[in-house]
Amino acid sequence: MAGEPKIAIAPITPPGTPLSPRRTDSLRGIALMAAGMFLFSGVDAMAKFLTDSLHPVQIVWCRQLGLLLGVMILIAIRGRSVLHSAHPRLQIGRGVLAACSATLFIVGVSYVPLADAVAITFVAPFMVTIMGALILREPVGIRRWTAVTIGFVGTLIVMRPGMGVIHPAAGLIVLAAAAFALRQVLSRMLAGDDRTQTTVAYTAIVSWTILSVPLPFFWQMPATGLEIALLVGMAVVAAVAETLVIMALDAAQAVVVAPVHYSLILWGTLYGFFIFGQLPDGWTWLGAAIIVASGIYTLNRERLAAEARRN
Repeated sequence: MAGEPKIAIAPITPPGTPLSPRRTDSLRGIALMAAGMFLFSGVDAMAKFLTDSLHPVQIVWCRQLGLLLGVMILIAIRGRSVLHSAHPRLQIGRGVLAACSATLFIVGVSYVPLADAVAITFVAPFMVTIMGALILREPVGIRRWTAVTIGFVGTLIVMRPGMGVIHPAAGLIVLAAAAFALRQVLSRMLAGDDRTQTTVAYTAIVSWTILSVPLPFFWQMPATGLEIALLVGMAVVAAVAETLVIMALDAAQAVVVAPVHYSLILWGTLYGFFIFGQLPDGWTWLGAAIIVASGIYTLNRERLAAEARRN
């Protein structure tokens, strides 16, 4: 979620969005999404490493710079029509939330093990369900409310509040997940009117601009070649990962590729072990398993609800 939650988590077309007839290559879509999640997890690992010496605002700004450059290339190829939006205020609000969620995640992950942080962000889909019911007045049946409750229990198992197992900064990751969830709600409001490319463009431009305002107060010149390489690498890899996710959504239906998002827990564990020597404990694995199972069930219910609305 260190960007598109990662805070990492990537922009996923909301359930119910009209699908293009050409989105039929499910295997290709899944492969592209898996590659995107692998790279996004790498971005999170680089960001966590850099928090030892650089401020999170500077780190997120550099990360969003990579996405911005990708958007500039897109505009150069396809023209300024990419920026045409039927709801510019909603797009700007979504960009502000992107800056907030990414910054909160990076601050939190500087204190919390990477795999644990990723597991906590998985609470976002349940928040989307709750916000969808409260804000969009979407009907939510007892089965989905049950899945939300079970997923919340899984999050409590990962965090174990009051037991001193996880740093209190985990609360910032929960806030990052909430900001990400609200972004997804805005995506649903934009669905059918604005293209995915338009949403990505606004997210990149607005979030980078917002982060540029406080940047002079936190900027620190990288002291080593490694820091420079990681900042550049993070920006480039984030842009590539974003592109892969967009390609995945062009190749297959969102409901097919969305569950691949949960592979972040695997990649986060691998990066955490090989780079930081951190491994989740048994309780974290249990909580993560509960969250993932509940999340996939919720996604399936979303799919069924979307099909019912179309029919």
